[in-house]
Amino acid sequence: MPELPRREAAIPPVPPPKRHPYNQWAPDARALDIVGDKWTLLIVRDLATGPRRFVELQRTLPGISTEQLRSRLNRMVADDLLTRVRYREVPPRVDYELTERARALLPVVGAVARWGWQWAWGAPAEAEQVDVGAILRVLPGLDLGPEVEGTVEVVVERPTGARHHVLEVEGGRVTITEGEAEQADARLRGPEAAWVDALGPAAERGGLQLDGDDDLAAAFLDALAPVAARAATVA
Repeated sequence: MPELPRREAAIPPVPPPKRHPYNQWAPDARALDIVGDKWTLLIVRDLATGPRRFVELQRTLPGISTEQLRSRLNRMVADDLLTRVRYREVPPRVDYELTERARALLPVVGAVARWGWQWAWGAPAEAEQVDVGAILRVLPGLDLGPEVEGTVEVVVERPTGARHHVLEVEGGRVTITEGEAEQADARLRGPEAAWVDALGPAAERGGLQLDGDDDLAAAFLDALAPVAARAATVA
């Protein structure tokens, strides 16, 4: 009989030992002591699609070193933001997954992204790796509005092969998984360069191919390019 994976017990949700204390009895200071470093919120974002292995997180976070990632993951497990599941396989396999405590941070990720769209967005810089999936993984932290419902499949065509993302929208809230959709109300596909144009400040969507529900696709794209969408509405 195959052995079940071993899940490490979660630490009770009590304030962990301070690492960068602000010496203030304030909820924002307590929160920043846990999630205010350079990588924690991005790790939360990249686990929004479900469990990932260490090497997969290295791929989604190109700017982090192996030692930095290992240190952050260990700290997030200790802070009850992640569970770590070890599978008795050869070679060994370890998956990291968000806890309920960490999932409560997804709206924070969305709020930071909205600030970034408003005040810091632009074309990709020379040193920035383009990963459309990283932008899509912001969506679980956004509210598209209660009238938005349906399934959107996003296909990003790259020289190394197409990447598929499935967005389930219910009551304006989004869940995201990676892989092909069996059924979708709308499908958006295009080469990576077309997605850069569509999600950049100009929101130029002519390079994308749409099949299905136009309104659902527009709501999804507007959520990912809110500044350009608002400007188009005003115009």
